[in-house]
Amino acid sequence: MSFQITLQPSNRQYPCDEGETLLAAAIRAGLALPYGCKNGACGSCKGKLLSGSIEHGKHQEKALTKTEAEQGQLLLCCATAHSDLVIEAREVQGAGEFPVKKMPARVAKIERLSDDVAIVSLQLPATEKLQYLAGQYIEFLLKDNKRRSYSMANAPHKNEHITLHIRHMPGGLFTDQVFGGLKERDILRFEGPLGTFFLREDSDKPIVLLASGTGFAPIKAIVEQLAHDKTERPAVLYWGGRRPKDLYMHALCEEWARTLPNFRYVPVVSDATPEDNWHGRTGFVHRAVIEDLPDLSGYQVYACGAPIVVESAKRDFVALCKLPENEFYADSFTSEADLA
Repeated sequence: MSFQITLQPSNRQYPCDEGETLLAAAIRAGLALPYGCKNGACGSCKGKLLSGSIEHGKHQEKALTKTEAEQGQLLLCCATAHSDLVIEAREVQGAGEFPVKKMPARVAKIERLSDDVAIVSLQLPATEKLQYLAGQYIEFLLKDNKRRSYSMANAPHKNEHITLHIRHMPGGLFTDQVFGGLKERDILRFEGPLGTFFLREDSDKPIVLLASGTGFAPIKAIVEQLAHDKTERPAVLYWGGRRPKDLYMHALCEEWARTLPNFRYVPVVSDATPEDNWHGRTGFVHRAVIEDLPDLSGYQVYACGAPIVVESAKRDFVALCKLPENEFYADSFTSEADLA
């Protein structure tokens, strides 16, 4: 059985099979709706049910509260249709530009940057090319239909390899494999490109780039895209970590600040110890933005990292710094514990 889904305000329609999530059906139909984790953990795909009947799958309370659900809000990645539906959801221009496809890749290189962060470089088959937007991600296809998501850390024009920044989460289904038995020349399968976190190029507003931990990966791709495009838009990167070692490409960011016009870099460490000998900014990374830029009304913000960082940044930037809510673009990383 198939149901018809009507989007408002665009009035576009697409079919959704019984048991299929509204988001999966939209992606299959080539429609670009906002989403991030695709598993009910981040809340990026929130919409509103205007008419019809749905059932919600498993999701986290922080992504959709009981009050929000009672008010008719839904998560496109978790909701399945029980009738024809009319839903309110904004479409993302440009996100569906490239086809989503499944393909194999060979591990070309594994480089350890710290005790818990590695760069994994993937080599695609000679006949294949992955087209994507800087900021998007891929999903590895694992056993038992499980998936794990990682953002491309290189801009599309730097396409000799696909590079990923992977942090070890002990006990994690995929990261234990990466930091344990994964070897060069091993074959992995993935699907992509996915996600609606990417640089909006139809604006000349100055940009704030906010990253925590390995949330730096898609931000790095965006900076490389800005440099490649020779944009004149001012951009400032705030990268936060608990300890200085968490800023695992600190030297590269300093090089960008020296060589790229209109680019600044502000590293922030929250829990430095005396032996770190850290003399830079301290505290929460999004608070550093507020201290430096109390008026964000004319900016775009691109934020990537742990959900608590992204959620706090959006709340405070909108409430305290007058950032237009529709100019906050984010990708909340979910841990493997969230995906269990």
